Amino acid sequence: MAAKPPATGGSALDRLPKGAKIGVGVGVALLLLGVYFLTLFSDVDNDIKNEQQRKGTLEQQLREATASKEAYQKDVDEKLRREQLAREQKKILPDESETPAFLSALQGVATIAGINLTSWTPQDEVPLEFYAKVPMKLTIRGKFHQLAKFFHGVGQLDRIMNTEDIQIKAVKEASKDGASDIEVESECLATAFRAVRPNETPAKGRGAGR
Repeated sequence: MAAKPPATGGSALDRLPKGAKIGVGVGVALLLLGVYFLTLFSDVDNDIKNEQQRKGTLEQQLREATASKEAYQKDVDEKLRREQLAREQKKILPDESETPAFLSALQGVATIAGINLTSWTPQDEVPLEFYAKVPMKLTIRGKFHQLAKFFHGVGQLDRIMNTEDIQIKAVKEASKDGASDIEVESECLATAFRAVRPNETPAKGRGAGR
């Protein structure tokens, strides 16, 4: 019986030996796997780059926010410093006559010194270029050392004040435990000062004490 000739039909893959087919299958699988990982790596790499760029943007925004916060805090601190300085300056040189406060300060010093503030008369303000004088005529009575303590105390007040045109006379001699003690009366001009606001004409003093 004659042998059959080998079949010539079918694909080239079918004509390959079994081992070659396995090799081709493995190669195709590896190729597909490589394409998959290449695509995956590309996506991951793009994600990493995007995240790095986003991180850089966020870090820049954080630096800008930190700089803005520091600048804001600096402005706040400067504002508070200026407000504190303005309060301190206003205590020293207010922009109002503040006659009641002026008189109250003098009365407080008189009480500490132990003298009597017997009369006070506000005088007309004296305007100068940047400030105005706020004078008040005073009559005080007490011992000589008490008067000295009063004049010293006026110079120690927060608000700028001075005393001038001081006239002193003895009014009576008191006796205590057999020792003579002379009481004196003084008339003087106590002057406070205030800042003059732009385009302002300082007001004139009004009224008088008892």
